[in-house]
Order: sequence, then structure tokens, then C-alpha cells
Amino acid sequence: MRGTGSGTSAMPTAEADYADFVRGRTAALLRAAFVLTGDQGLAEDLVQSALARTHLAWNRLTEHGNAEAYTRKVMYHLQVDWWRRKRVAETLPGVVPERPAGDNTDAVLLRVSVARALDQLTPRQRAVITLRFFDDQTESEAATVLSCSVGTVKSQTAKALAKLKRLCPELAPEHAHAADEGVTQ
Repeated sequence: MRGTGSGTSAMPTAEADYADFVRGRTAALLRAAFVLTGDQGLAEDLVQSALARTHLAWNRLTEHGNAEAYTRKVMYHLQVDWWRRKRVAETLPGVVPERPAGDNTDAVLLRVSVARALDQLTPRQRAVITLRFFDDQTESEAATVLSCSVGTVKSQTAKALAKLKRLCPELAPEHAHAADEGVTQ
């Protein structure tokens, strides 16, 4: 352990700042992680791992004010690393059983369809879709996070959207208006 010097007084402040960051941003990070992983448990693991790495770099990050950007970038890179590892194939159960008519049945079925379609995307396509449409990042910002070119982001976005529309026709623009009407009725 180091002796008591002038540097020890900064530790409680840095720890408190990190704790405030975790409390304030975990919910948003979990939402992004869920879109990336498609699984609540994996999303929680991803955020936990990213926050652990952020904690290790906290002093450096607070000087530049980019802690959240760093954490999100770590999440995306960790997720790509996890995709590359050998994994056990999981499948969703068969067709969702019919239920008595309810107010949100169509919305739930759409969510299940979208989740299944997202599971069919490649890891890079899913990351691009998450960054562009969930995190509302520009092509350039997404390229920076994924360490690839803007052209790659554009091509992966186009391929992912085409695949999503093919796998989940409810996402196509001609169905969007009909889906909106069904939700309000």
C-alpha cells in the first residue's frame, strides 16, 4: 500500500463519480446491450463486463469526459468477441400459441418476430443496426465505434435492413401504417 500523500484525497471523489455514472447510465446501457444480445441475461453480463473495464480506466476517462462513449465502445467490442467464441446454439420455442384477443397481442407478436429476425443477422449487421437505429448514431460515429470504414457501415446497414424486411415483413413501410392503425384500435 502506498503512503498517504496528496493523491489519496482524490480517490473518494473518483469512486463517487464512478458510482454516480453507474447509477445514472446503467439503464440506458442495459437497453443498448439487450438490443445487441437479444437476451436480458447476456445484456446484464455485457454491461457488467463493460462497466468493470470502464472502472479500470476511470481516472483517464474523467479527464476527457467520455466515460459513456468508452463504455459503449467496450460493450460493442466485447459483444463481437463473444460472438466469435464458440457458442451453444439456442433456438426460440415454436410458434407463439394463440391467446384470447388482447390489447397488446399484435405488439407482442411483432416484438417476437423482430427478435427472431434480429437473431438471424450477422454480429456486425446487428451491431450496425443497434448503433444506427437504436443509439441514433451517424454512419461515421458507428464506423468509429466498430473500427471499420463508413462504407462498411453503409453496406452492412443495407444488407441488414433487407434481411430484416425479408424475415419480418411487418417491418416493411407498406405494413407500418397498418400496424399503427392496429395498435390504436
